[in-house]
Amino acid sequence: TVMLDGHDISDLTADELTEVRCRTIGLVFQQFHLIGHLTALENVMVAQYYHSMPDEKEALEALDRVGLADRATHLPRQLSGGEQQRIVLARAILKDAPIVVLDEATAFADPENEHLIRKALAHLTHGKTVLMIAHRLTTVQDADSIVVVDNGQIAEQGTHKELMAKRGHY
Repeated sequence: TVMLDGHDISDLTADELTEVRCRTIGLVFQQFHLIGHLTALENVMVAQYYHSMPDEKEALEALDRVGLADRATHLPRQLSGGEQQRIVLARAILKDAPIVVLDEATAFADPENEHLIRKALAHLTHGKTVLMIAHRLTTVQDADSIVVVDNGQIAEQGTHKELMAKRGHY
């Protein structure tokens, strides 16, 4: 059974499932969309499915948590790929959903941005259920449980330390 916000998802209509998902899951994908004519701050504020519409102060605090408060007035084309990814993380921080799905959240990051993204992820994921999809070892090594998938099958599972000791696919 897959439960979401206390509901068996097989008992929900498509509309109910969408509403529950939007309320309870924060998504950070490798591919993301920013609105080109809006500033970094405005891009954080227009993201959908907040509990309530954020004010500018809350959005600036989220940008600060991802190390972008000083870039709030910049347009997306003035930002690197890693900085743009951090705008998406700021949206997720602001949403504060109990479940977070991260799909290659550090994919476009150079080492400096990856470090800042990892700091932001630590804040974003604290006390939450997190499903993280990643190829970079540094991204997943602190996870409570790691599932290694090879050709669509689970190859091994465990903590970073356990998987390193196995010397298998991980």
